[in-house]
Amino acid sequence: MTAVLNILKDQMSYFPLIFRLSFYEIKGKYQMHYLGILWQFIGPLLQVSVYWVVFGIGIRNGEPIGETPYLFWLLIGLIPWFFISPAVIQGSNSIYSKVNLVSKMKFPVSILPSISIVSNSLNFLIMLVVLVVVALFYNIGFSIYLLQLPYYIICMYAFLYALVLLCSTISVIIRDFQLLIQSLMRMLFFLTPIFWSVDNFPEKYRTFIELNPFAYVINGFRDSFLSGDWFYNDLRYLFYFWSFVLLVMFVGSVLHENFKNKFVDYL
Repeated sequence: MTAVLNILKDQMSYFPLIFRLSFYEIKGKYQMHYLGILWQFIGPLLQVSVYWVVFGIGIRNGEPIGETPYLFWLLIGLIPWFFISPAVIQGSNSIYSKVNLVSKMKFPVSILPSISIVSNSLNFLIMLVVLVVVALFYNIGFSIYLLQLPYYIICMYAFLYALVLLCSTISVIIRDFQLLIQSLMRMLFFLTPIFWSVDNFPEKYRTFIELNPFAYVINGFRDSFLSGDWFYNDLRYLFYFWSFVLLVMFVGSVLHENFKNKFVDYL
């Protein structure tokens, strides 16, 4: 438990530094592009357009999900995923790619995954604004269930950091693990209820699908925007998610604390 407390202490102590370095990372990523930071918006928008044409028009013939327009329903699932996927892939490589630069100075390596996550947050915020615009276009009103959206955002960030801390530590020790993460994220893109609803599956398969923690977040976003259930209605599912997050955080923290002084040896 000491390892977890040390990791969390680093995040709080260096919170301003995390944001400053995240800003420089975003700025450096697009400084050689004519459109600059606009690519944070253009890239996801192009992907959404393709998925909407293929799945919304090509496969569903424009049919809504219940009374919800398919584009709005699809966006609710895609927007968190467009943040989750690059945050995991880039974050899992964050220590390996930068540890050589910070190894000769007093620098908390555990904040490198946080920097990667925060730098991808701009895209998430921009797409949330797009979601609101689409809702206004379709005259979709928001209900009181939207008050629980901050809870699911906290869930998303908590699980992301725990997962990225674990993956970034293993990726330094075993380089093949980074390629495995990329393959797994591509697979989870289709196994997570982004294009489809869990309600379409028989009850015996739903439990298996809901073992995916990302499904908890995606379904939570939809419950918040589409007047579904309150997060506390299914306490068993809530307990499972947070138990999984704490387990991943514990394992990741212990591994990180044990290997943080040896990372340079693996480069």
